[in-house]
Amino acid sequence: MKSKKPLVPYLFWMAAFVIIPLGMVIYYAFTGKDGRFSFSNFRYIAENSQVYLDSFLIALISTAICLLIAYPLALVMMRMSPRGQRMMNILVMLPMWMNFILRICSLEVIFRSGGVLDQILGFSNPVNHTMAAVVIGIVYNYLPFMVLPLYTVMSKISKSVLEAGRDLGCNGWRLLWKVIFPLSIPGVISGITMVFVPAASAFVIGNRLGGFYLIGDTIDSYYTKSFDLNAASMLSFVLMVVIVISIVVMNHFDKDDDIVLV
Repeated sequence: MKSKKPLVPYLFWMAAFVIIPLGMVIYYAFTGKDGRFSFSNFRYIAENSQVYLDSFLIALISTAICLLIAYPLALVMMRMSPRGQRMMNILVMLPMWMNFILRICSLEVIFRSGGVLDQILGFSNPVNHTMAAVVIGIVYNYLPFMVLPLYTVMSKISKSVLEAGRDLGCNGWRLLWKVIFPLSIPGVISGITMVFVPAASAFVIGNRLGGFYLIGDTIDSYYTKSFDLNAASMLSFVLMVVIVISIVVMNHFDKDDDIVLV
C-alpha cells in the first residue's frame, strides 16, 4: 500500500487556503450582525442586481472579443515554424510580465482626457470612462488566457489529419470548419472558461477605466470601506455560484475527450 504522506502538504494547502476561507464566506453570507443565521443579506443582491448584470454583460462581450482575436492568432501560430511559435508565445505572454495594476494604469493614461489617445486623434477620444474602455482593458489583460489554450490544442493536431482533409476535397474554409474547429473545441472551452471567470469578477478595471463599479469593486467597497463582511460575503457567494454554474454548463459542451489529436 502506497504511503499517503506526500498528500499531506496538498491537503493542508487546500484546507488553509480553500476550505476554511470558503467556509468563512458562507458563514458570514448567512448570518446577521449578531452572528445568528439569517437570510437578510439577500437584500444586497437586489440592491446590486444592476452591478451583477453589468459585470456579466461586460464579461461576455470581452470573452467573445478575446475568442475572435485569439482564434485566428492561434491558427497563425499553428502554421509557424517551431522558432516562430516560441517567439509568438513570448510576445503573447510579454504583457503578463508587468504588474496587473501597472497595466491598468498605463491604459488609464492612454484613455484619459488629454492623454495619449487624445493627442493621436486630435480630439477628445470617445472611449474615455466608458464601458468600451473597460472591455478593452479586460481584453488586453486576459487575451493570453484565450490564446494559449487554443494554441496548445491546435499545435497537437496531427498534420496527417489536415492532409487527409485536403485529400478528401476540403478547401481552406471547409478544412477549418470540418476538421480544425471540431478538434479545437477543448481549447475553445478552456479559453472561454479562463477568460470569463476572472472577467466576471474583474477588480480595479471598471473603476479606473470606466469610472463605475463592477461586482469585484463593489465587494471590495463593502469590505474595505463599509467593513460589512456580511454584505461582501453574500455578494461573493452569489458570484461564486454563478461562475460555478457557468463552468459546469461550458464543460457540458466539451464532448471531444475521445478524439485523438496526434
